[in-house]
Amino acid sequence: MPNYCVNKLAQPVSRDHEVHNLSASCPYAPAPVNQLALGWHADCRSAVSKAKTVYTDVNGCYHCCRECHTT
Repeated sequence: MPNYCVNKLAQPVSRDHEVHNLSASCPYAPAPVNQLALGWHADCRSAVSKAKTVYTDVNGCYHCCRECHTT
């Protein structure tokens, strides 16, 4: 199961907080200081759901969570 985090900083245009798959070594993952750990999940949909308990606007990273990327 992959390990996920969500960026504490919103994206400048969309204002989404992006979920990243840390197990995939995403080159666009936020700096550790800006990561909120989501833990281990079977897929990005589960990680996005958990991130939505903290942030309203959440999206999957285009590069490491493409199946959950919507904007």
